[in-house]
Amino acid sequence: MKYTAFTKFHEELGAKMVPFAGYNMPVQYEGINVEHETVRNSVGVFDVSHMGEFWVKGPQALEFVQWVTSNDASKLVDGKVQYSCFPNENGGIVDDLLVYRINEETYLLVVNAANIDKDWAWCNKQNKMGAELYNASDEIAQLAIQGPKALEAMQKLTDTPILDMDYYTFKKVNFAGVKDVILSTTGYTGSGGCEIYMANADGPRIWKAVMEAGAEFCIRPIGLAARDTLRLEMGFCLYGNDINDTTSPLEAGLGWITKFTEEKNFINKAALLVQKREGVSRRLIGFEMVDRGIPRHDYEIVDAQNQQIGVVTSGTMGPAVKKAIGMGYVPGAMTKEGSEIFIKIRDKALKAKVVKFPFYKS
Repeated sequence: MKYTAFTKFHEELGAKMVPFAGYNMPVQYEGINVEHETVRNSVGVFDVSHMGEFWVKGPQALEFVQWVTSNDASKLVDGKVQYSCFPNENGGIVDDLLVYRINEETYLLVVNAANIDKDWAWCNKQNKMGAELYNASDEIAQLAIQGPKALEAMQKLTDTPILDMDYYTFKKVNFAGVKDVILSTTGYTGSGGCEIYMANADGPRIWKAVMEAGAEFCIRPIGLAARDTLRLEMGFCLYGNDINDTTSPLEAGLGWITKFTEEKNFINKAALLVQKREGVSRRLIGFEMVDRGIPRHDYEIVDAQNQQIGVVTSGTMGPAVKKAIGMGYVPGAMTKEGSEIFIKIRDKALKAKVVKFPFYKS
C-alpha cells in the first residue's frame, strides 16, 4: 500500500480511508452530500497524488505524443493543456489523460492512477521514435482545489496572476514559498478551480498553506466519493466505468478529442476513421430516472419489451441536481434526447429518459 504526502492529514481529520489504485486514499470525511455541495458552492481540496505523471522530452517528443494520443497535440502552445486518450490497436481506449505542453520538446502526460503501470508499458512499447520518457508518478504530489472560490483563495499564495486563467491552461509559479509549482485549470468537477503539482517533500507545507488560505471561504477536504458524484453530474467519463479497453472514443462521445487531420497519424486511426464515416452501433448516453430508484454501475438497461439493450456504466443520486442520474451505452436508435428507457433495479424495470450532458448546469 502506497501513501501520499498528505496521508497524515487525512487520518488526523478522521477521513474514512480505503485502498484505491494501490494507495491508501480518503473516500470521505463528513459525508458525500456535504462535500459535494462544498465544491459546488465554495471551495474544497482533493488529494489526487495517486494520479500518474510521465515526462516526454527531446526532439521526438511531439512526434511521440501525436502517435500515442488521439487529440492533435501540434495545436498546443506553451502553457496549454489538452484532454486526450490513448487509443489501442483494437478500437478501444488504453486510458484518458491530460497533455501539458511545457515547451517545444517537453510534455507532461497525466494519467489515471489505476492505469499507471499499464500506461507506462504501453508508452514504452509505442516509443519507436526514441523520445525520452520518464515516469515521475512516485515523485509528484497533486492537490485539486475546486469550487467557485478556489482561485480567489489560492491567489493569496502566489504573486502570479491566476484569477484570469483560461480553462485548460497552466503556469509555473512560486506558490506558498515553493518554486516551480505547476498550477493548472483543468478540474474534473465542473465548478472551476485549479490543480497544483509539487514535489512530495513540499506537500505538507503546501497543504497547510492551502487550508489556511481557504479558511475564510470555509474550505473543506473532499474525498474520492464526492469527486465521483461531481464528475458524474457533469457527464465526464470515468475510466474503468464509462470507457475502457473495449469502448471506442467515438462510441463514448469523445469524437471531439479524436482528430483525423491529414497531418496527424495515430494508433488505429484507419479503423476509427471507418467508424466516423459509417457510424457506431452504440453510444454513451446520459439519463435521469422518471420512476423512483437509483441506478448503479452494471445495472441492466432494457427497452419497453424488457429486452436488455445496454448496461449502466455510472449512476448515483446527484446531490446538486437532486435527481437520480446515470450513464450507459445503448443502440443508436435509443440515443435521441427524450427517448424512453428502463433501468432494472431489484428486478423491476423503472422508467428513465435520455437527457443531454451535463446534468448539472451552473
